[in-house]
Amino acid sequence: MPPARAASSPVVGLVWTLVRTDFKVRYHGTIGGFVWALLKPLMMFVVLLGVFSLIFQSDPNYRLNLIIGLFLWDFFAESTKIGLVSLAAKGFLLTKTSFPRWILVVTSISNPLVTLLVFVGAIVVTTAVAGRLASPWAVPLVFFYVLQLCLIVTGFSLATSALFLRYRDLNQVWEVLLQAGFFVAPVVYPLSILPERVHFLLYLWPPTAVIQFTRSVLVLGVVPSLRAHAMLVAASLLSLAVGSWLFRRLSPRCVEYL
Repeated sequence: MPPARAASSPVVGLVWTLVRTDFKVRYHGTIGGFVWALLKPLMMFVVLLGVFSLIFQSDPNYRLNLIIGLFLWDFFAESTKIGLVSLAAKGFLLTKTSFPRWILVVTSISNPLVTLLVFVGAIVVTTAVAGRLASPWAVPLVFFYVLQLCLIVTGFSLATSALFLRYRDLNQVWEVLLQAGFFVAPVVYPLSILPERVHFLLYLWPPTAVIQFTRSVLVLGVVPSLRAHAMLVAASLLSLAVGSWLFRRLSPRCVEYL
């Protein structure tokens, strides 16, 4: 037992050091600091609300749905972009010391995750104070959905971070896909305006299910079915499994491509 603890201690210490360093580097020298991470989706919310509120003015929950969708989408987009280049960005560490390389990928999404958790905490408290938490399962379910999104992002980042070292155009391709994906996910529009026959196709895009389920439990007080939850868990575990498999196969030679 003591050797196991001794082995895990350096890993935990390294994770904490990388997370703390990333946070300090990102906000070093800025006046607003961490506030800037919240302002980006909030400003987008103001712009989109001004544009789309007239179109969906009959929906009393549109504002809350919009801000929930924006913060979840911002986490997905930001963390996948950072995770994709995480090995290349910190390649100098790979050549200087020996440690589990996946740590660089997993810790790269810490800043977007902190921003998302701050927002989730604020929105849960706000809805609770307003008396809109109709289900006692709402709060744990929201954090459960965030966990599933984190697993999906981690699997994606593990795979693409190793692939990016070989195919440097991958980040440009992903930027284009994200621009299109913003309108595939029901961020600025309710899914109900589309024919039901196309809903399944939209649910193939990972953020869609998390956005819809979070809105359902927080705004409508409706818990999605057990089958829907099972499919979300299966998708997140599949993403993590495929990403881990690709990372194990490609990462041993990553130093050659730096």
